[in-house]
Amino acid sequence: MTTEALPTPRATSLPPSSVHAVFRSVNAWERRTGRKAARLDVGEPHFPPPGAAVEALAKAARDGHTGYTSAEGMSTLREALAAKLVENNAHDTGADRVYICAGAAQGLTALIQSLADPGDEILLPAFHWPIHLQQSLLTGLRPVSYPLDDQFRPDLDALRRLGGERTRILLVNSPSNPTGAVYDRQLLRELWELAEQRNWQIISDEAYEDFVFEGAHVSLGSLERNVPPARRRVSTVFSFSKTYGMTGYRLGYVVTPDVARGATFQVVQEASILSSPTPVQHAGLAALESTAEVRSNRESVRAAREGLRALDRESLLAAFPSGGWFALLDISSLATDAETFAAAVLDEHAIALAPAHGFALRPTVRTDGSLGPMASDPRAAGHLRLAFCGQPATVHDAAKKVASFARTWSEREHVR
Repeated sequence: MTTEALPTPRATSLPPSSVHAVFRSVNAWERRTGRKAARLDVGEPHFPPPGAAVEALAKAARDGHTGYTSAEGMSTLREALAAKLVENNAHDTGADRVYICAGAAQGLTALIQSLADPGDEILLPAFHWPIHLQQSLLTGLRPVSYPLDDQFRPDLDALRRLGGERTRILLVNSPSNPTGAVYDRQLLRELWELAEQRNWQIISDEAYEDFVFEGAHVSLGSLERNVPPARRRVSTVFSFSKTYGMTGYRLGYVVTPDVARGATFQVVQEASILSSPTPVQHAGLAALESTAEVRSNRESVRAAREGLRALDRESLLAAFPSGGWFALLDISSLATDAETFAAAVLDEHAIALAPAHGFALRPTVRTDGSLGPMASDPRAAGHLRLAFCGQPATVHDAAKKVASFARTWSEREHVR
């Protein structure tokens, strides 16, 4: 019998998702105190899925539409999504390049696996969704952080200085989670041109496409509609969770730049999920017709966003969000750190916020591929992520209380 210790798998050294950590922590606080928190820590919308989607899911289950579909998804859903991509997103695509996923997050993981090999580099924004980092590390990639400007948009000059022989992917997220930044057409064009010059693939995460409040959403893939498919480089990820409030349904889709890269992605899907749940695909097909609900959802989040003016007047926002569901609260002037502030405002006002440290991690990857020390963007210590996709009245009330709490914190520190 061997007494040697078992090898340690790579996954044991991955950083836990701060999103999930805060979610669990606040749940435990609610159970311990018996109080209900205003959940500004997590992107859970207050609006439900469209009624048509609920009924379609139930009907599919009742009618026995519960078997496998192909790995790429139901043809009817793929065709409907291709039509949406052409009409709404100005893509040049077809159903043969659209792939149904068990949530956008699953699609992102499969996409990274289909575009790069272990040891390759992926460029992630300095402030990013923690799952993007986990996905990259789990695939064996080396994440490289690219700087953002004071409005949390990519710093093109700094980005041009990054990248090497093994850089394969540039990840772009607009509207951004966690910053609320929206990239305009000119910036996206410059990002695409840089990727073309350096021969990088682009993953464009557009989960919040329907929540742009200043300007208009520009889908990065639309910029290459006149480029021959073999020269295209944008793979785009979309989600039903945000637009339709279908977070628990776990339904998303990926559109690949050409059939060849789609075939590679399809193999990864075959090995990962076999197929997305069939009743949920029927729900997604019905949701696509729910345009009135989409407008209502967008206007509800827009109304909630107005509540953040109370924070902006106190100079407590790093930047007023142009889109998405999130903003970064800036408490760097309060002589405290984000974790202390979050714990205090939760205890005193039952308002849950997410410290930004976990949204700005910079892991060190050693030459043998193992993970070394985990640093963070220096700005993260004084920032927290705030979700404004809840009931507008709840968000307005919470924002006022946070603004008032910050004022009293400053007064308290001044007295000391």
